[in-house]
Amino acid sequence: MIEKMKFLSITGPKEDIDRVLEQYLSKYEIQIENALSELKTVKGLRPYIEINPYKEPLQTSLKLKSQLKGAADTVSTHDLSIDEAIDTVNSIDKELNDLYTKKNDLTTQIKAVQESKNKLIPFTELDYDVSSILHFNFIRFRFGRIAREYYDQLEEKVLVSLDTIFYKCHEDKDYIWAVYFVPEGISKKIDAIYASLHFERVFLPDEYEGTPEIATKRLEEQLTQLNCELNQIQSQIQNILDQHRDDILAANAKLDRYTSNFNVRKLAACTKQEVNTFYILCGWMTESDAAAFQKELEGDTETFCVVEDNHHNILSQPPTKLKNPALFRPFEMFIRMYGVPAYNEMDPTILIALTYSFLFGFMFGDAGQGLCLLIGGLVLFKAKKISLAAIISCCGFFSTIFGLLFGSVFGFEELIPALWLRPANAMMALPFIGKLNTVFIVAVGLGMFIILFTMILNIINSIRCHDTEHTWFDTNGVAGLVFYGAAVATIFLFMSGHTLPGAAVLIVLFLVPLAVIFCKEPLTALVEKEAKIMPDNKGMFFVQGFFELFEVLLSYFSNSLSFVRVGAFAVSHAAMMQVVLMLAGAESGNINWVVVVLGNLFVCGMEGLIVGIQVLRLEYYELFSRFYKGDGREFKPYGKTEA
Repeated sequence: MIEKMKFLSITGPKEDIDRVLEQYLSKYEIQIENALSELKTVKGLRPYIEINPYKEPLQTSLKLKSQLKGAADTVSTHDLSIDEAIDTVNSIDKELNDLYTKKNDLTTQIKAVQESKNKLIPFTELDYDVSSILHFNFIRFRFGRIAREYYDQLEEKVLVSLDTIFYKCHEDKDYIWAVYFVPEGISKKIDAIYASLHFERVFLPDEYEGTPEIATKRLEEQLTQLNCELNQIQSQIQNILDQHRDDILAANAKLDRYTSNFNVRKLAACTKQEVNTFYILCGWMTESDAAAFQKELEGDTETFCVVEDNHHNILSQPPTKLKNPALFRPFEMFIRMYGVPAYNEMDPTILIALTYSFLFGFMFGDAGQGLCLLIGGLVLFKAKKISLAAIISCCGFFSTIFGLLFGSVFGFEELIPALWLRPANAMMALPFIGKLNTVFIVAVGLGMFIILFTMILNIINSIRCHDTEHTWFDTNGVAGLVFYGAAVATIFLFMSGHTLPGAAVLIVLFLVPLAVIFCKEPLTALVEKEAKIMPDNKGMFFVQGFFELFEVLLSYFSNSLSFVRVGAFAVSHAAMMQVVLMLAGAESGNINWVVVVLGNLFVCGMEGLIVGIQVLRLEYYELFSRFYKGDGREFKPYGKTEA
């Protein structure tokens, strides 16, 4: 069903707009429209232009909220005024910024000390004062490392023949860390040779006292002290956040709401009356919300509201808000996928819920698998609130019903008797056709009645839209209903052995509607009293009309036969389960239950998906295409909070 909508114009002093949005409109769902567009005939209107003062405080509150543990799962227990909210976030942010500055300084110091320690650690085995080495005057030193693959060459070609001392400090499987010493006069030559052997230098700063081992211990002590200070700062930050947790959440909620409300100004208009400036807001509310809103405004002398009942006086089309019983509400997902109905159009949610579930059950009739879909979908929907899970559960219910009618439980057809028939074995004799599977005949017959029903829905929708052509002369209008209804009745009478109507009656029932469909454009022009009834190029009109009429007859036939797939899937499901049971050895009496379980899971998953898609295809192409446009716009309120 589609809820009745009311168009409201709300006005009051310009400076009072925030109070109205916060006090009234935040309680109700309202779709705000652009007031400048809706009130084009009103003179002196101008845009509501103002800089958002809540944007920066909101960003600050979001930053603070993101640092709270579990903030997404909690809400504030108290309320703040907007001024209190701004002062709260600014003061907390300033207090935290001072601590974050100290934290960043400590982090930088820790990083520098750690880097110094990392440089020094490989040389802790050097039992000599580092500061003394760094102040040699006539001997040059080089700290660094060399890869093991080049160390042998170093020993053979350099250390034996050149004036250099290589002192190993530490080594692992890949590198050897060392210090080499050379006289100042030949240092450049020796440095070049070491570099050619990929000696990687490490530059130690002149800040160490004692041996590398002693210096390393001092650095470790320094790191411990700095980390202790950092932890204290972090604890202070966390304590402040915990102490002000409720205030931060309350301020964020208030600022978020005021920022959202402030954005409504983009759709508002302003008008100046003498010395005062007033705002104007326009939008759509449901009939019940509009009545409650008006009643609440009775004691407010600053705010005035006008409700426009005649939708023809409004430029924008009313938005569509679907309201269906909880059982059918998940199927609104399929409606939104196709397009929501226009405001004056029929809501097909209940129709698609019933036909989709029924056809799915017909095509996937198995009491055991249907029960699994019913329970599994229901549990998933209760846990996750997924609409598709609820749809699966409804389909599972009908699958269970048809499984009982077909006498099938997890593919076993001997456990229970069929309350109706066995899809693979039931046959029916028809005149001129012979024997045909019963479920095929039932599926086509069911499809014919569904098509007739959708034609009636199309006539109702067309009457609502005052569409003369689609009401009377269209293939899905009265003319199409008479022709197709006569064809269906004739087929059923003939197949059941009853006497057919007279030839004159059949000619009238068949030829007159086709002639009306052929001449639908001139007839529409005639009924609507247009000046031009027949097109200028009459030859092209008759040629085009002939081929369109041929296409109409072909579509009636193909659309009816399209429902054969309903019976085909019912038969194929039974056949697939027979294959599963055959692979499990059911015929020999020694059943492999692992194969039975896996086979049921495979068929339930694969065929369930295929059947679901095929039924949706039938809904969209055979039902919706006949009566439903889905060109409405969905009701989208700017926001609602709990009262």
